[in-house]
Amino acid sequence: MPTVKRVEQQIQDLEGFRVAILRDDGRDIRSDRDGLPPYPYERCAKDDMTVASWKDQRFRPTYPGFSVAAHDQDGYEVHGATKLGTLRATYLTLSALFK
Repeated sequence: MPTVKRVEQQIQDLEGFRVAILRDDGRDIRSDRDGLPPYPYERCAKDDMTVASWKDQRFRPTYPGFSVAAHDQDGYEVHGATKLGTLRATYLTLSALFK
């Protein structure tokens, strides 16, 4: 079973944004803790889904007992009402826009 760090990377690779998996009380958790199931999704969530909906529909059912914070490209935690498309767009670079 993967570590917390590996699941965070799986989510980032698929969903296109960084997350921090936390204890259910919101406190930090060691990244080398293992025993979590792998992130089970094969396709990223739709851009018009909010961060709060993503947490409710994808993260919490898969990882009960844990919470998660979604972060923009600058490392700031984003509000639950943020659309995933808006969050993903923070990771675009200027060079990617001109290709």
